[in-house]
Amino acid sequence: MDRVQSATPQHSAGPRGADRTASSTGGTGPEGGPGSRRAAAQRQQMRQDLATAAMELFSSQGYEETTVDQIAAAAGVARRTFFRYFRSKEEAIFPDHDDTLVRVADLLASAEPEEHPLDVVCRGIKEVLRMYASTPGVSVARYQLIRQVPALREREIAVVARYERLFTRYLLGRFDTGESIPSGWQRGGEDDSMLAEVSAAAVVAAHNHVLRRWLRAGGRGDVEAQLDHSFEVIRRTFWASSTPGARRRGSLVTPGANGAPGDVLAESALSASPGGEVLITVARTDAPLDVVVDSIRAALSGARES
Repeated sequence: MDRVQSATPQHSAGPRGADRTASSTGGTGPEGGPGSRRAAAQRQQMRQDLATAAMELFSSQGYEETTVDQIAAAAGVARRTFFRYFRSKEEAIFPDHDDTLVRVADLLASAEPEEHPLDVVCRGIKEVLRMYASTPGVSVARYQLIRQVPALREREIAVVARYERLFTRYLLGRFDTGESIPSGWQRGGEDDSMLAEVSAAAVVAAHNHVLRRWLRAGGRGDVEAQLDHSFEVIRRTFWASSTPGARRRGSLVTPGANGAPGDVLAESALSASPGGEVLITVARTDAPLDVVVDSIRAALSGARES
């Protein structure tokens, strides 16, 4: 497989069809200025051009049969330009994740302290979903290709793990601040680190389930609404409701706010008494979320009756 060590763009690149190694603007200007923004836009455009060329070649002649030289030629640049942006051809399949990770990290860092930490993480993973939803055709083609190539599947798993680690670090950071945390969320002691990892994994798993279902449907349907529904199912099943007055994005969360007046929210499994036994359940990754939840409920009911 074609690889080199550096993946950091060292020079700005011109538009597709021109092999350039410096910006045509005459300099990038001060950090954050117009020149810097133009250079960043040019770098992003080149990454997209290379990724598009790669996807077209992978689709038409196969992943293994496509070389870096062919991708560079299709994008109108030299081989060395390709390696300024990607370390290998497999990396070109995932061109947007680096920028999305930065955007999600910024979202977490700027969240209001009063907002429930889990809601912040849900907003963060939505940025990832929107990245896929912005180009449905490309996302569907990428999904189909990844299913056929084990090396790309491994790469995708590594990318997903980066988001999960980011969310876990954020949640652990909320524990360490000493700020008021909504009831049922902070438990103290060693449970905090476990709760942070489990919660981050749950949000990412819900996202992946909804995203794959949407991709298998050809990128059709309101995928954000489907993700919102999954989050609500998870909240009702596993997470305690926030205390009265604890803020969610744009509103106050009070008892019954997620349903009709007087509805009682399901007690959080994560805030249950420490004397309960541990339940481990196994489910297929392609199983509908509501089916998984129903099986967990049935298992819990059986455990209580025994």
